[in-house]
Amino acid sequence: MNAVHDTLARQGLVRPRNGRMLAGVCAGLSRRFGLDPWIGRLLFVLILFIVPGSQILIYPLLWILMPAEKPAFSTTPTTF
Repeated sequence: MNAVHDTLARQGLVRPRNGRMLAGVCAGLSRRFGLDPWIGRLLFVLILFIVPGSQILIYPLLWILMPAEKPAFSTTPTTF
């Protein structure tokens, strides 16, 4: 499973930490293809009307396969 996560992460398919609605699948796909997340969500729903039921299978599968975005660490040193 880590190999799949690594491959998708290298291709830019990650679920973002910010801007998620459910799991971040549509937001991640939208970011990968340079779209606004709302446009990606709208396309997802429109495709659901064209091919009913397909997204019910695809969304959970992508949720499992797409890795979550790793947190960005600050490069500034912390003082105690």
